[in-house]
Amino acid sequence: MPRWRASRRPFLRKRIRAPEIRLVALYYLATPLALLAGVGIAIAVPAGRAAILNAGPHGLTEVIYAFTSSASSNGSAFGGLSGNTTFYNVALAVVMLLGRYLPIIFVLALAGSLARQKPGAVTSATLRTHGPAFAALTLGGALVLVFLTFLPALSLGPLAEGLH
Repeated sequence: MPRWRASRRPFLRKRIRAPEIRLVALYYLATPLALLAGVGIAIAVPAGRAAILNAGPHGLTEVIYAFTSSASSNGSAFGGLSGNTTFYNVALAVVMLLGRYLPIIFVLALAGSLARQKPGAVTSATLRTHGPAFAALTLGGALVLVFLTFLPALSLGPLAEGLH
């Protein structure tokens, strides 16, 4: 087969079926679910509310930021949240573990599911992974999902504070 034709094969030649879509959805929702559950518990429990120095929408934003940062990166917090309490140390550590390891479990399950499949045939309905359509679809889908997941929660506090 000529070299130029070999590069036109789709990536992995695997079918994306309902089980794979479920694993992708679980992967994508694992981190937001962990952090929003942590925020809900922190706001509902008196020990979580006692560490919030700024009452109202600003305090909510501080709690959301602390849990988002713990689930996604290094676990920083705003100065208006006394995060060095037993409750927040444990809650942020649990959210950090769930936010980091649950997605890994789902990605490994997805990789196992794709590895069990036999390679499929290339047809005209196959989405090529080396073209601008795939790049635009991937980038657009990622941006829409990120904005719909994090923007409403993170903008809730500043918008409510601006209206107050």
